[in-house]
Amino acid sequence: MNVENENNTRPVPVGRFAPSPTGRMHLGNIAAALLSWLSVRSRGGRWILRIEDLDPQRSRREYALQIEDDLRWLGIDWDEGGTDGTGPNGPYSQSLRGEFYSRQLQRLEEMGLTYPCRCTRADIMSTQAPHESDGRVVYAGTCRPRRLGGTAPDIPAPSDRSPATRIFVPDETIEFTDLVCGPRRVNLAKECGDFVLRRGDGAWAYQLAVVTDDALMGVTEVTRGNDLLLSAAQQIYLYRLLGFPVPAFAHIPLIVNGQGVRLSKRDASLSLASLRAAYTSEEIIGHIAYMTGLRPSSRPVSAADLAAALAGKCSFGALGRSNIITATDF
Repeated sequence: MNVENENNTRPVPVGRFAPSPTGRMHLGNIAAALLSWLSVRSRGGRWILRIEDLDPQRSRREYALQIEDDLRWLGIDWDEGGTDGTGPNGPYSQSLRGEFYSRQLQRLEEMGLTYPCRCTRADIMSTQAPHESDGRVVYAGTCRPRRLGGTAPDIPAPSDRSPATRIFVPDETIEFTDLVCGPRRVNLAKECGDFVLRRGDGAWAYQLAVVTDDALMGVTEVTRGNDLLLSAAQQIYLYRLLGFPVPAFAHIPLIVNGQGVRLSKRDASLSLASLRAAYTSEEIIGHIAYMTGLRPSSRPVSAADLAAALAGKCSFGALGRSNIITATDF
């Protein structure tokens, strides 16, 4: 899909917010949603709400409905998507999009770039020390065939363990410029190794699902937390293999609480339930705008008025190169 402005031949920007319905949103989720929404709204663009419910054990429809209610209360609207599936590119819940992921996986399989893997996380963790502070490790290639399209090594496979599907990654550097973090150079072979496209239990992995959805929905700009910066390189690799246009990426600083701890849905003090009980929507929008450098003060403002004030000049540059933003005064 290539959305164009009727009075201009330049494509209209298309952003999206893709929350997981596994609990109540917190301040960090709302900041990512607001910045994505402002970026495209201030340029006359479109905004999609997609529900990333790939985890059937934790995802709940009531959480998805609550996400929609919180966004509406904040004055953040969407042009397509949501639980009612409004729009030309549905369905907008990932749990209903398996056929789209299957087609793209088949294309990668036909290229000879995938292979089965029966390693558990414990198997992978035992091969080396954690590569990143979040516990991510580089896959050692235990099940990797010796050549593309070749036969996997002779590794005993428990009969009760269905294999995951991994994709080869080359020992090459992927370069891109993030709208917030600036120029990046990532060697996937060294940073993560061959990664999973589909889990052994049949669940679709994040990377393939997100690339498929963003490409087919015509997303041109992805705004999310900088904890997903490595994912951008993995996704760019898939975009290029599948022949899809690569969107712009903006990985914003993570918001931490007053103790410097990253927010989570278990952090009730900065959840939307607590914030809605204590503040107006304009107070929350104003404070986020101040924290992210969009305004010189935290004076209350509506989402619509903020978008109008930033028309044509909303920039991620105000975020600088900081990795975190501390949530103060809440």
